Amino acid sequence: MDLHVTPLAEIAPKVAAARAAYDSGRTRPRAWRKATLQRMLSVIDSHEQRLLDALAADFGKHPHEAWLTEVAFVKAEIDFALAHLGEWMAPKRVRTPLSAKPSASYLVPEPVGVVCVIAPWNYPVQLLLAPIVAAVAAGNAVVAKPSELAPHASAAVSRLIDDLDEQAITVVEGGVAETTELLAQRFDHIFYTGNARVARIVARAAAEHLTPTTLELGGKSPAVVSRNANIAVTARRIAWGKFLNAGQTCIAPDYVLVEEPVHDQLVAALAATVKEFYGDDPQASSDFTRIVNSNHFHRLEKLLDSGKVAFGGVTDADTRYISPTVLTDVSADDPVMAEEIFGPILPVLKVKSVKEAVDFVAARSTGGDVPLALYSFSDKDAENDMVVAGTSSGGVCVNGTLWHIVNPNLPFGGVGESGSGAYHGRFGFDTFTHQRAVHTRSTRLDPALAYPPYTAKKQKVVRKALTMADPRDRLAKLRNRFRRV
Repeated sequence: MDLHVTPLAEIAPKVAAARAAYDSGRTRPRAWRKATLQRMLSVIDSHEQRLLDALAADFGKHPHEAWLTEVAFVKAEIDFALAHLGEWMAPKRVRTPLSAKPSASYLVPEPVGVVCVIAPWNYPVQLLLAPIVAAVAAGNAVVAKPSELAPHASAAVSRLIDDLDEQAITVVEGGVAETTELLAQRFDHIFYTGNARVARIVARAAAEHLTPTTLELGGKSPAVVSRNANIAVTARRIAWGKFLNAGQTCIAPDYVLVEEPVHDQLVAALAATVKEFYGDDPQASSDFTRIVNSNHFHRLEKLLDSGKVAFGGVTDADTRYISPTVLTDVSADDPVMAEEIFGPILPVLKVKSVKEAVDFVAARSTGGDVPLALYSFSDKDAENDMVVAGTSSGGVCVNGTLWHIVNPNLPFGGVGESGSGAYHGRFGFDTFTHQRAVHTRSTRLDPALAYPPYTAKKQKVVRKALTMADPRDRLAKLRNRFRRV
C-alpha cells in the first residue's frame, strides 16, 4: 500500500487551525472533553474492523491479539478517563503556612495548549490514540502523527481521527520530511514514542521553542530468573511477553539472566511453551506476527549469529518471518546484547546467583542503559525485593511480564536512555496539564509586618513568625520518625 502523505504546505495551516481551536477556549470545558472522549469510544467501535484489517495487513497480526493490545487498551484508557475526569479537573485546595494567612491556596489544573503526538509503528493504534486520550482529557488541542512504517494502520487511524473534532484534533501523515516540517512548528508539548536516536532529534527541535517533551523510548529490559522460580509458569510468562507481536514490543523481555542450576530447565520449558502457543511450525500459525519490514528483518537476522541457537532460528525473507528463537552461550559482548533486539530473539545467559544478575543489570544502568522494564521471577519475596532494590528501571513486574502497564493507577515511562516523563490514567492527564498555583488573600485584614519601614519590632515579629513550625508539620515530622521505609 502506498502511504498517504500530507502535503508539506498543509502542515503549518493544520497546526494553526488547532491553535485557533484551543485559543477559542472550546477545548477547555468539561463538556467538550467528555463529549470528545465519548465520541472516541463510538468512533473506535465503528472503525474497529478497519483497524484490525490494517494491523493484519501491516504485521499479519491475529485479530484477537490486535484487539487486545490495541483497541481494548485504548478503550480502557477512555473509560478510566471518563470515570475520573471531574475529579482530575477539580481545583485542589492545599495548605497555606501560618505566615501567609489569612489566605487560601489552590492547585488549578489547566491544559498546556496544542500538543503534538508522534507515534511509532509497533503498536500504531494504541501508541497514537492513548496519548491523545490523555491530551483531550486535559483539555488540549492535538496534532497527531502516525508512523509511516505501518501504512495501512496510518491510513486507518487517520480516518478515525478525521471523525472526531476536525479542527481541534488533526492528523499529519507522511515520513521524515513531513515529521521534520511538523517539528518546525511551535507546540506546547511534544509526546514522542520511539527510539533514542530520533528522540534526540525531537528534543533538539523542541528546544528551539522551549517546548517540553515526553519521550517514551525503550532499551534492553532484562528478566532475572531465580533457581527458586516456578520454571513452568516463568517460561510461559516470559514466552508470552517476548513473542507477543513477534517481540516488537518496547517492554518485551530483551534478555534473560537465569541461575545456572535451572538454566537448561528454563530453556527446555521455553521450547515446550513455544510449541504449546504456536504448534510444531510457528510459521504456519496465524497467532504469530511478522516483522514490520525488510530492513528490520535483515537487522534481526544478523543477530542470530550471536551465541548458539537453542531452538528456532528459522527465517523467511519473503514473508518477513523469524521464528520464536532462544539463544544460549551468549556473552555480554555479543551483538545481540549491544542494542534493543525488538524481535522474537531471546538470549538466555547463565549467572551464578541472583546477586550476580542484579550487579549485571546495575552495571549496564550505570553506563546509561537503564531499562524501560524489568522482570523478576522467584517464589521468594526476598529475592524479588533484592532485584527491585538493586536496580533501576522505568517499571517492574514481579513473576510476570507486561502486566504492569495494564493498571491505569501506575505510571508508564522510562529513565535516562529509556525515556522521560510518563502517562496512563491520571499520569497522562498530568503530563498534558499545567498545575497552576493560585493564592487568594482577604482584604479584611492587611498586616503591615511585611511592609516598610522595617522597624526592629517588625523584624523581631516576622523572624519569629517565619521560623515558627506549623503544628501539622511537627506532627508529620514525628510520624516520619517512626515510619518504616
